[in-house]
Amino acid sequence: MFKGKKNKKKSEKHTLTVLDVGAVFLRTLKLMIDFAYVIILLFVMLGTGMAFGYLASQIDTVKVPSKDSLVSQVSSLTRISQLAYSDGSAIGQIDSDLLRTPVASTDISDNIKHAIIATEDENFEHHKGVVPKAVFRATLASVLGFGESSGGSTLTQQLLKQQVLGDDPTFKRKSKEIIYALALERYMSKDEILTDYLNVSPFGRNNKGQNIAGIEEAAQGIFGVRAKDLTVPQAAFLAGLPQSPIVYSPYMSDGQLKSEEDMAYGLKRQKDVLYNMYRAGYLTKAEYEEYKSYNVVQDFKQPEAASTTSHDFLYYTVLSAAQDVMYDYLIQRDQVSEQDLKNDATKESYKKRALSELQQGGYTVTSTIDKTVNDAMQSAAAQFGTLLDDGTGSVQMGNVLMDNATGAVLGFIGGRDYLSNQNNHAFDTKRSPGSSIKPILPYGIAIDQGIMGSASVLSNYPTTFSSGEKIMHGDEEGTGMINLQEALNVSWNIPAYWTYQKLLNQGVDVEDYMNKMGYDIDNYNIESLPLGGGVEVSVATQTNAYQMVANNGNYQEQYLIEKITAGDGTVVYQHESKPVRVFSKATATILQDLLRGPISSGKTTTFKSRLAGLNTSLANADWIGKTGTTNSTSDVWLMLATPKVTLGGWAGHDDNHSMAALTGYNNNANYMANLVNAIDQASPNIFGNSDKFSLDSSVIKATVLKSTGLQAGTVTVNGRSITVGGETTVSYWAQGGPGTMSYKFAIGGTDSDYAKAWSSLGNKK
Repeated sequence: MFKGKKNKKKSEKHTLTVLDVGAVFLRTLKLMIDFAYVIILLFVMLGTGMAFGYLASQIDTVKVPSKDSLVSQVSSLTRISQLAYSDGSAIGQIDSDLLRTPVASTDISDNIKHAIIATEDENFEHHKGVVPKAVFRATLASVLGFGESSGGSTLTQQLLKQQVLGDDPTFKRKSKEIIYALALERYMSKDEILTDYLNVSPFGRNNKGQNIAGIEEAAQGIFGVRAKDLTVPQAAFLAGLPQSPIVYSPYMSDGQLKSEEDMAYGLKRQKDVLYNMYRAGYLTKAEYEEYKSYNVVQDFKQPEAASTTSHDFLYYTVLSAAQDVMYDYLIQRDQVSEQDLKNDATKESYKKRALSELQQGGYTVTSTIDKTVNDAMQSAAAQFGTLLDDGTGSVQMGNVLMDNATGAVLGFIGGRDYLSNQNNHAFDTKRSPGSSIKPILPYGIAIDQGIMGSASVLSNYPTTFSSGEKIMHGDEEGTGMINLQEALNVSWNIPAYWTYQKLLNQGVDVEDYMNKMGYDIDNYNIESLPLGGGVEVSVATQTNAYQMVANNGNYQEQYLIEKITAGDGTVVYQHESKPVRVFSKATATILQDLLRGPISSGKTTTFKSRLAGLNTSLANADWIGKTGTTNSTSDVWLMLATPKVTLGGWAGHDDNHSMAALTGYNNNANYMANLVNAIDQASPNIFGNSDKFSLDSSVIKATVLKSTGLQAGTVTVNGRSITVGGETTVSYWAQGGPGTMSYKFAIGGTDSDYAKAWSSLGNKK
């Protein structure tokens, strides 16, 4: 018994020990968790302190605007903006997509004033523009990554966001908002601030599906009454809209009433507003119950059809370019940092604001488009577009005409007909450039690097890609050794392939060249890249590359906006030329000389002969350029330039299906000849008929053998020494010059190819 008792005590002691250990573990875990909370809290407090310190520093740098300036900005309402041609004549008004009818305070019902105050800013009558605790909450939320809550903003702050500052989530903007709000409360009365807020705020859609702003337009567009006649239930519904106008609107984009399920969001919001009015003392308990039971749906106007304004490629292209320019202007004006722009919300806010500025700011956007020239291009597209049709369906086209010296777009054709096809084939559609890429990549780069001259010889012997696939030229596998001029005139593929391989083997930074010209190429190791494989480019970008060549190697990025002028005459944007040197003058002028061949030889296009039949004088202009055709004739290109302008042209089907084999050679050549003639008829000498390209003085001129592209000399072939001579020619080089005679005299080619080549050259001693 005694022994048993002893064992029992040991057991109890062991049990207690385990329990004690467990308790200690739990207490330790709790202490660690509590400690972690403390650490986290300290970091939050530190971050919050830093955030408020940064906010304070930003506030300290804000300059208080003058009364006239701030009141003018806050009170300004929608003003019509214009798009204009280069001569100032109107393209058209910019659609604001927003209806607004401002009214005086006396024409606004107290019902809506009370509803807005009770819902958006219950302390409106008492604060000085900001509520400190709300600023604290908003800053803390920003620090913790919850974004900024609009609920923390007073009506004064919301008015400033809408009219002056935008709503990007940066401390810089928030600091301005605080200072401006305090100033505005000193400059304007409460009623003036409230009236402006009600006149500018968005209220969703009306019964025609149009976007509306301002209480008068909302009252009439949703209930069919004046703002001064709004009932309490109607006012409560409208007061709920500014928080989320499209969600709470009773109408869809086509003006039809929403479904009962979707309508419920706005109706629930109305009930919340009525309760806010009751809580704020604007309604008695009895009134609240009465109005809460009222079915405001019966007051909604029935849907109606809205009139629409039709536009074309010109309007939308110029507007898009203007929006990009306005975005950059606003970013620069507001001194938005690169760090702030890493926030997608900030970028999106400024993009929307840029469009809003253009739609409602009373600006005049002066484009580079020459009205006479562009009108002629549109007429030519309508009249001669059918020349492209080859039995494969209606062929689309895209054309861009650029000024060589400035990069200004003088005119363009987006397609056959905007109403039937809105794809902008000049600026937006990206297709393979085919052989039209060859003068740029690889030949232009190779000349610029001193790898080849104008009379260099290249291998055109049959060969394959590394996969074993034959490199074809239509149905032909290749010939023999050819010079660079023939390679361009006939647009052989094999010489371009070998030239690009040489660029890669020598470590030439091809990507740097292409980036300077705006090309976006994912993979520079694609073997067919110099044939257009792996390249997708718009007509505008391709035309810009040829502009560079025609402009002696100086790339002027194409642009459509010359200036933007505010309503008071202030020029807020003026285009500034920023040329980029891509090719040396020597390289560019050598290319100019070479590129006469593809146009004048007639081997890949009948353009010049067809133009001669239309306009002899114009055909005698100094034309340079290149064709391009992709596999299965899915795309055909014709790039043209004179010393004054560059004209790019693409034709094809949107679904990439094939055209007839000779569509590029005949149809597109015929269309482009008629287009060029129409432009010349509308604006004589725009092509500079008497101007000529000329070689730059820096070009190195060397006498070489036609057969090898190198200087005459001695070479060892199959163990015997051969002195190679024969007919000579002048070769133009950008740098370096032709080398001495070598067994492997050409660019590219295999040992077998050179054995064949020397079998025919061996007797030339």
